Formats: sequence, C-alpha cells, structure tokens
Amino acid sequence: MASTSRDPWLDNAKMGLVTLVVVGHLLALLPADGVGGRLYDFVYLWHMPAFVFLSGYLSRGFTYTAARLWQLVTTLLVPYVLFEGALGWFRINVGGERLSDLWTDPHFPFWYLLAMVAWRLATPLFRPLRGGVVVAVGVSLAGAFLLAGDWTRWLDAPRIVGFLPFFVLGLKATPETLEWLRGRFPALVGIATFAVLWVAAGSLDTWASRDYLYQRPPSLLDDPTSTAVLTRLLILLAGVAGAFAWLSVVPRVGGWFSRMGSATLVVYLFHGFAVKELEYLGFVDWAHAHPGLGLLAAVGLGVGIALGLAAPPVRRVLERVVDPFDVAHRRVREAVQLTEVVHEQERGEPAKAGLVTSAR
Repeated sequence: MASTSRDPWLDNAKMGLVTLVVVGHLLALLPADGVGGRLYDFVYLWHMPAFVFLSGYLSRGFTYTAARLWQLVTTLLVPYVLFEGALGWFRINVGGERLSDLWTDPHFPFWYLLAMVAWRLATPLFRPLRGGVVVAVGVSLAGAFLLAGDWTRWLDAPRIVGFLPFFVLGLKATPETLEWLRGRFPALVGIATFAVLWVAAGSLDTWASRDYLYQRPPSLLDDPTSTAVLTRLLILLAGVAGAFAWLSVVPRVGGWFSRMGSATLVVYLFHGFAVKELEYLGFVDWAHAHPGLGLLAAVGLGVGIALGLAAPPVRRVLERVVDPFDVAHRRVREAVQLTEVVHEQERGEPAKAGLVTSAR
C-alpha cells in the first residue's frame, strides 16, 4: 500500500503498541513486586486489548474469498510454523532448554498469529450480527469455563476466545464512530483513564490477578464461579477503557515513527529471539540484583529493540523472511512486466507508462 494511503494515527497507534509488547515481555523478567511489577500490570491491563481492537478494526473487510483465505495461510499460518520452529530451535541449541508440545503450545509471541486466523475467520459472522459484541462477551465467558483441562495449553485457545470481544468491538467500529476520540477533551479523559488504571494496577492482587490478564481459565484459579465471571468482566471493561484512552492520546501526525507502523509484524515475530537471548546473557539475575537499573534497562532495551527491528534497512531484509510468498510474488510480477516491455520494444511499440515499477 502506498504510504499516502496510510493513516498516520493508526500507524502511530500500532507502532506504539508493538513497542509496548516488547517492553512488556522484558518487564516480565523483572521482580513481580515494586515499580517494575506495577508497570507490567498497568501495561497488560490495556495494551493487548488495544492491539486486538485495532486488529479487528483493520480486518473489517475480510470475506470468504480465495484470495483472502490464501492470505491467511501465507501471512499468518506459514510464519507461525516457521517462527515457532525457529524459536524452538533457538531455545534448544542456544539456550540449552528442553521443550515439548512445540507448535501445539505456542511461544509467548506467536499465539497471536493463530488468534488472528481464528478471529478473521469469524469476521463475516460477527460483523453483520446485531449485538455482536454482547455475543462475543458471552462466548468469551463461556469459553473460559469450557476450555479447561487439555484445552488450556492447546494452541492457547482460552486466550484466543478470551480476547475475542475486543476484536469484535474493532469490527463494529467505523472511522466516523472513532472521530469522537479526536480533540483535547478526549485526550484529557484518556489521561485520566490511564491514571485510574495505574491505581487499579497497584492493587491488582486485591481485585484480580495476573492470571486474569492472560485470560486463564477459572479452573486454574481458586475463585468461585461468580467471582471469576465478575472479575473477567472488570478486566474486559478495563481493557476497553485503556484501548480508547490510548487512541485518544496517540498523535495523528505523520513522521518517522508512523512510517514504522507498517513493520509491526516484523517487530512482533523477531523480538522473541532478543528477549530469550537477554535471558541467556543473565539479564534476569542482573535485574533482580539492580531493580532500579533493571527497570530502566528493560524499558530502554524494549524500545530500542522495537525501533531497531522496524528501522527501514533492517525491516527490508527481515520482511523477506516474514512473508516469503510476497517476495516470490513480487519477483514473478516484475519478471512478467519486464518480459512484456521487452516484447513491446521488439515489436516497436512504446512501453506502457508505469508498467515496470517497484512493488515495494
């Protein structure tokens, strides 16, 4: 897609969120108590709900066509198989770890690829459905109790179902309905919302737990059914509030940061290797021994890794690994176009304007 057709607001929002994904995975290596743990809980209350909401918003046009279904295979399922295997190899041969259930129990970043496949396949069902968000909430709550036992780990199914309401809410949103987030007053409300979520994160253990942030099934918790349902609803509301707060404070102007918004998949797929390498280098022990410096390092390294992976020279190389089918298709198109130009020149015909152009 040409850069002129991209919305810098959405690109800023996506790039900011994927940066928070990297930062969050590094914050997970810090002690659970203290400022680092509170910052982790604060970020996880809303950053994945916001990410899922935007994924739904950008998936509104998905239909059951051969081209769209093939795109799911090439851009989501193939990368899942490749990167799940690659990170497994990395953990075994570089980190000396022992693994089981590879591909059926996704690594910490890659569950989202399977989730996107499931959610997009559900898009034509939920988007025209009246009360679709309410139905999605019901599915999320019911799935929390039904997907227990072996289902808890298989393809991260509870998390896929648990985050479904945010995706459906994105499907239902339109550019017009999101316009109310523009302006100074919505931004002030967003800042106030983040302040409330920061307070809530500080007392998360008193009204929920981190397991709820991961959409873990109630069977793994000690809470009664009524408490589990109410807590999950509160977590959903906090996620929605945080998602809208994020969109209300994100700048709408373009620039170098928004141009990185097209590289979110590259950042998402490759940052797990950096996180694991930091573990192998002893970052966890060092951060526990130096809590203050560890927090600064986690945030700084997270931002640096995200920006480094999204930098144009790096992204152009890594995109060939992320979407090898697209690279092959571009090469075929360019070869066909070049052949047509050569044939036209041999026949003495003028080349069609713009026939040979870069597909990038």
